[in-house]
Amino acid sequence: MKRDLLLEIGTEEIPAHAMPNLLREMKRLAGEMLTEQRISYDEIRTLGTPRRMALIVTGAAERQADVSTETRGPAISIAFDADGNPTKAGAGFARGQHVAPETLIRRDGYVYAAVQETGAPTAEILKELLPALIRAIPLPNSMRWGDLDFRFIRPIRWLAALYGTDVVPFTLAEVTSGNRSRGHRTLAPEDFTISCAADYETACEAAYIIADPVRRRTMISAQIADAAKACGGTAEITPNLLEEVLYLVEYPTALSGSFEEKYLALPAEAVITPMRDHQRYFPVKAADGSLLPVFITVRNGGREYLDVVAHGNERVLRARLADAQFFFDEDRKKTLAEHREKLHTVVFQQGLGSMYEKTERLAQLAASVVEDMTAGDDAAYEPMAADARRAAELSKADLVTGMVTEFTELQGIMGREYALLDGEKPEVARAIDEQYMPRFAGDALPESDLGFALSVADKIDNIVGTFSRGKIPTGSQDPFGLRRQALGLVNMLILHESGILLSDLIDEACDLYDLDDAARSKMQVDVAEFIRLRLKNVLTERGVRYDVQEAVLSDVDAVADVPVRAAYVEHLLAADDAAAIVQSFVRVGNIARSASTGAVDSALFAADEERILLAAYETAVELRASGSDDDGTLAVERRLAAAIAAFFDAVMVMDQDERIKENRLSLLKSIDDYLLETADFSKIVLN
Repeated sequence: MKRDLLLEIGTEEIPAHAMPNLLREMKRLAGEMLTEQRISYDEIRTLGTPRRMALIVTGAAERQADVSTETRGPAISIAFDADGNPTKAGAGFARGQHVAPETLIRRDGYVYAAVQETGAPTAEILKELLPALIRAIPLPNSMRWGDLDFRFIRPIRWLAALYGTDVVPFTLAEVTSGNRSRGHRTLAPEDFTISCAADYETACEAAYIIADPVRRRTMISAQIADAAKACGGTAEITPNLLEEVLYLVEYPTALSGSFEEKYLALPAEAVITPMRDHQRYFPVKAADGSLLPVFITVRNGGREYLDVVAHGNERVLRARLADAQFFFDEDRKKTLAEHREKLHTVVFQQGLGSMYEKTERLAQLAASVVEDMTAGDDAAYEPMAADARRAAELSKADLVTGMVTEFTELQGIMGREYALLDGEKPEVARAIDEQYMPRFAGDALPESDLGFALSVADKIDNIVGTFSRGKIPTGSQDPFGLRRQALGLVNMLILHESGILLSDLIDEACDLYDLDDAARSKMQVDVAEFIRLRLKNVLTERGVRYDVQEAVLSDVDAVADVPVRAAYVEHLLAADDAAAIVQSFVRVGNIARSASTGAVDSALFAADEERILLAAYETAVELRASGSDDDGTLAVERRLAAAIAAFFDAVMVMDQDERIKENRLSLLKSIDDYLLETADFSKIVLN
């Protein structure tokens, strides 16, 4: 007979950001441990609120599954004597397997011990399994309390553990498990009894606890939408804020509040940021996208005295908005360009100068990126480069404003707003904001050309500068967020289909940091490897097979080309004759990879196959230069592969005539160099 299992860990309030991963890990570990213990089950669910993590296992078997094992022992001639009696070796093997010598099975010249292990009762196993599960949950941080050596993310206050209707007894952190839980802190502070796992959510709800995060999320979203509609607008519900609020409340009730319309004269972000990031309020917008002087918040409680709660929240927000108004007014006493002078006193990084010096470097780097983007078009380059320099000069000026000092989340955003108020070009103002994109995983990338140029400049300067100090991220340590910036750089180059070479960006940044030749060489290697790992992540997310990844990541200089090359290689591998093509390409590399590049003299050809191969190679090069599609390239490279195979069948590369040998090696080397521009085909694993 099957029974349901419940484990509830009651704690002090757990940080909201930690809860999703804690519940995922709890579910994963429970599945692994039950499987390891041979306890079958139907389903595992995890539930959670700020004060509890709950595990529900439905249909858990009452006993472990029985297991039969057969262990091979010594040879029959060693285990038994000529009379069929067990020897010392045979008796010892039987004793070690806890079976009688006469039960040993004789087969294939050896003896075998068949052991039948009867499964133990699940109720007994859970006494050890549940505390082990709690101890195994990985924690982002942990704490001790009292005089205990035990650590958990927050102090454990109660434990509920039920298998069917029976309590699973164990003690952990001086807390003994039972069938009692705790209700809402204010609405139902008394303990309540849980009769069985199936009744858990019902019992919780009676105590004003909505234990299921999915249901709680639905309730919160619906309540926020209704409250916003009643105010004549639509709530702006960001996923991150919704996730945070979800694990801040056990019994959600949404309510609205208002603030003075005068604050709407501030830039919208200056109002939304204190509202959303500091107070966890949801802004409300009108149909035209304009901000309304109302907000939605979610209370951890019922609907009693909502007017009092709303008034309290309004007072708190009013103070935050008054601060924003003050800082804005003070900031506007100077232009953004005038604020820039204060950057002389702000250190970028120890040993890397001031923020003012950084903006000087960004001006040159951004102009270099623009030069690559305009590809020699002077008419397009000059005005765009001038705008890029201006955007770079002003890019960090908002960091010393009162608004950004108080609300750091507004860096770049306030720079954009102040630039517009100062009469700077809209594209310059936009670039000041876009330089920081993407700010987080899943964030948008710069869309404007100027924003792209400044963002690329900022990120390569950060990476090269930090690397020059020996601060290359290792393990989980990445205090400067370089992995995020490098991934952003990669995604930007891919999105814009940029032809900018990574080596050129690194060289330019090295020039501005005045690095010597040895440091430059090391920088090229270190940054390329760093970018290679980010590209590997991109290819993995796109589902590119691992050997294709290795093949195309041998060269990452043209970052934007890497996914394109990966797609082409996978297209090639889907062809019926893929194996023959790849083998021909690999054969070329095996012979020519270490050869030196030289001119190919057709006058030294001794066989028609050499001339055919040269013609096939030249056709492939011309087609690549013309920008042919994958099918056209594949057709030409299929002919190239056939010509390679015919060449090797017809001639001996290592001819006794040194001139002929070197000429053939030069031809193969040229072909190999051409192929390496796409991929290192030696990395491809053929089925």
